[in-house]
Amino acid sequence: LCLQVPELEKATVRIRQPERVREIIQSLREQGVAKLQVISDFDMTLSRFGYNGRRCPTSHNILDTSRVISEDGKKKLKDLLHYYYPIEIDPNRTLEEKRPLMVEWWTRAHELLVQQKIHKNDIAQIVRESEAMLRDGFKEFFDQLHKNNIPLFIFSAGVGDILEEIIRQANVFYSNVNVVSNYMDFNEDGVLTHFKGPLIHTYNKNNTVLQGTGYFQQLSTKTSIILLGDSMGDLTMADGVPSVENILKIGFLNDKVEERRGKYLDSYDIVLESDETLDVVNGILRYILTE
Repeated sequence: LCLQVPELEKATVRIRQPERVREIIQSLREQGVAKLQVISDFDMTLSRFGYNGRRCPTSHNILDTSRVISEDGKKKLKDLLHYYYPIEIDPNRTLEEKRPLMVEWWTRAHELLVQQKIHKNDIAQIVRESEAMLRDGFKEFFDQLHKNNIPLFIFSAGVGDILEEIIRQANVFYSNVNVVSNYMDFNEDGVLTHFKGPLIHTYNKNNTVLQGTGYFQQLSTKTSIILLGDSMGDLTMADGVPSVENILKIGFLNDKVEERRGKYLDSYDIVLESDETLDVVNGILRYILTE
């Protein structure tokens, strides 16, 4: 397989069942471009986890730490993070325990943001001033998918308006890109009044929040999937697809690598450890797409 996809030789790559991965990639290639779609998380998956030893912001962080949030607002948002984030990543809690607490966290955070009277016209500038970065190789990734008419579905528990702006400023917001995320709703004066439903958090990224969007129904012939994520919650993102023939799950293990490695290797076909690039994904796409 490394002959066809040399990027899999990278030191950051871990694969528990190489033979199975080889078969899936082979099938994806045989099924061809007409059947392919890519389903991806955004924060820390398409965007970078860190740069030069510093953490890069998520779409929520960008907003939470921006100049449009009061000092008091920033403090309250940080307090929520310190309380709920350990719960989100706690390996000893069940999903049943976590879900209502995630809803609570997101709801409270959104309420705090609404109190800040954020202006729609500020969003582009907030993103421009932030340290958000897409992963190295993002241009080739978005370009390849666009050129070959492969749908890219971005499923994010972040803030849709912010992440769309990041992609737009990177000049890769093409017509094949579709985003489902938490979007802001502004009044006629362009001031944030609430967030549109349904609420998307880390642990409900599945067809329960997609009902009524009909997105995957339109793509019912796209039965080959490459799924990209960085958390356990991302593994269900393809649950709304009517009939999956092949799915290749690629997981970015960004943090606490030693501690989480086993779990990621159990869940994802390919695990990329502390890899800030899309090299492996691009290599696989290149192999699938070459005649």
